[in-house]
Amino acid sequence: MIFPFVWRILPGPAALKVLELLVLLAVIVYALFTWVFPWIAADILPPPDGTVDATPSP
Repeated sequence: MIFPFVWRILPGPAALKVLELLVLLAVIVYALFTWVFPWIAADILPPPDGTVDATPSP
């Protein structure tokens, strides 16, 4: 499993390891929202259908 591996390779006592894991998680989430998700939305997903009418209805 990945969590025990990460826990073993992080330096320091348990409190520092928890802080390091939180920072690591924040960096991963930031990278996903900054680069990965926009790339998926722009390149992989199909464009949205235009369902809004250009002409206003009375």
